[in-house]
Amino acid sequence: MLKIGSVVLGASDVRRAAAFWADALGYEPREETADDWVVLKPAQGTGVQVSIGRSETPAQEHPRIHLDLYAGDAADQAAEVERLVSLGARRVDWDRYPDDADFVVLADPEDNRFCVIDTGRG
Repeated sequence: MLKIGSVVLGASDVRRAAAFWADALGYEPREETADDWVVLKPAQGTGVQVSIGRSETPAQEHPRIHLDLYAGDAADQAAEVERLVSLGARRVDWDRYPDDADFVVLADPEDNRFCVIDTGRG
């Protein structure tokens, strides 16, 4: 049976992206970060890894695959969004928000889109 081992993101600046995602998720490099590749793993325990590879293609405005980061409730979501923005993420004025969205769309410093979800809403 297969399992997800790593989610791979593209970046023009692998070191910058690695620093952001390590701080955002509490991850650390599995090995020394190279200019073109790094695998980040949870600093504590086990879990899905995040790999970052050099890419020359631009980030997609409406990516087919993205990360959903779970927050416990609305207050936790708001705090995490602010923390991620302070690390270098930016809010995305996304044109597909439903009226009562339980998610906030952000972009990392490489413009990869991801969501912070309020899981307290069921």
